[in-house]
Amino acid sequence: MAVEVCVKAAVGAPDVLGDCPFSQRVLLTLEEKKVTYKKHLINVSDKPKWFLEVNPEGKVPVINFGDKWIPDSDVIVGIIEEKYPNPSLIAPPEFASVGSKLFPTFVSFLKSKDSSDGTEQALLDELKALEEHLKAHGPYANGQNVCSVDMSLAPKLYHLEVALGHFKKWSVPESLSHVRNYMKLLFERESFQNTKAEEKYVIAGWAPKV
Repeated sequence: MAVEVCVKAAVGAPDVLGDCPFSQRVLLTLEEKKVTYKKHLINVSDKPKWFLEVNPEGKVPVINFGDKWIPDSDVIVGIIEEKYPNPSLIAPPEFASVGSKLFPTFVSFLKSKDSSDGTEQALLDELKALEEHLKAHGPYANGQNVCSVDMSLAPKLYHLEVALGHFKKWSVPESLSHVRNYMKLLFERESFQNTKAEEKYVIAGWAPKV
């Protein structure tokens, strides 16, 4: 029985993969492990009846390994790791929280209307911490091979690059060369190319929130 996964469809384009970074994290994990899966695109503004029947909370992503639908990307990637241990994407416990504050600090800066409110500096501080980690342990979060931390950070860094570039004409400073190289490596991976939303859908997804 093929693994089935429900992910967000693009805003205004229900037949195209959407911009949910948590959905992409799950798809990236499946792709890196070469797991065959069937993808259901869910229009989150008009959720299908069958989807709400199996998943009353209506959240994406959810996954089914053959018996029941399971929500929550943290839980899902843990189960994928258990069921498909090769190649291992397990991160050392001490690296598990690398970059964990990047997404909320990015969102705060993206939504900010006041250039002196400290949100840009907070994001820069998080990116500098990631830079130091990559300088010591790179090129990926755990050295030469990708791990679960990279699967989580790749979609978030993509959103950061696309949304801040579009709405604030902002990009990761060139001085953070390890972060920029990290983003380039992640975005060039076949798994990422197969699972990323088009930039216009990332922008459309953020537009109502900015």
